[in-house]
Amino acid sequence: MTYETYVGMTRENLLEKLKSQVSKKRLQHMLGVEKASIYLAEINGYDPEKAGLAGLLHDYAKELSNEEFLALIDKYGLDPDLKNWGNNIWHGKVGIYKIQEDLGVTDSEILAAIENHTTGSKDMSVLAKIVYVADYIEDNRHFPGVEEARQLAEVSLDKAVAYETAHTIEHLAHQAVPIYPQTIETYNAYVNYLKET
Repeated sequence: MTYETYVGMTRENLLEKLKSQVSKKRLQHMLGVEKASIYLAEINGYDPEKAGLAGLLHDYAKELSNEEFLALIDKYGLDPDLKNWGNNIWHGKVGIYKIQEDLGVTDSEILAAIENHTTGSKDMSVLAKIVYVADYIEDNRHFPGVEEARQLAEVSLDKAVAYETAHTIEHLAHQAVPIYPQTIETYNAYVNYLKET
């Protein structure tokens, strides 16, 4: 797997760069999402290289400081409401600007998949669904329901998106924390897939 088409460097060189950007534990998760994204691409007839790169880079900005995110929001004139959220939203929505700056990624589909990998979107590309689901089911994940999510991902990306979004909303509601409006939109767009047998 080489990612030179998209980032102008080999996978090995990219991994060296990632090691300087994120913790060992974070990189292990990113590699897990890369692997899961490649697998989901292969069973859904999608380009495994593109999916692998999007999966590998999805958390590139996860460990930036709050100050760096707030500066990027100002620098790129992003929606000021973003400042009311936090890292869980920022590392996708704002992180894509850091990825463009540091790695020169210009592919709009890859960027959109990374932008929406935690919130989902009511109109997701196949790649966006792959990364969204891969982030949830990768091999390092262990939580109630992950096995069911993995089984659904084998059958239908749409069902997996619906299942994951419903469980994410339920989890956030139990914690009594605000839910990003786009996540609610994703739920509403995909919830009917949960009713299909």
